[in-house]
Amino acid sequence: MIKIKIYKQNMSTESLNRTSVVIETPSQHVETPKRVNVDVLKQRLLEERKKEKVKRTIILSSIIVSLGALTMLTY
Repeated sequence: MIKIKIYKQNMSTESLNRTSVVIETPSQHVETPKRVNVDVLKQRLLEERKKEKVKRTIILSSIIVSLGALTMLTY
């Protein structure tokens, strides 16, 4: 019975040791910049909006062209 308790204690400390090793590795620490350039963020936002507008325009024009083609085929 005593051996089982010792074994359980060893397992728990091993798991704690493994997690502490993982946390201490420097590759997992991500350094974030302290300042954010607002102009860059605004530019990215404008580019995303422009891409979305182009997508909407392409979808809308393809729907209009397909409806026009269908109406031409029915007459």
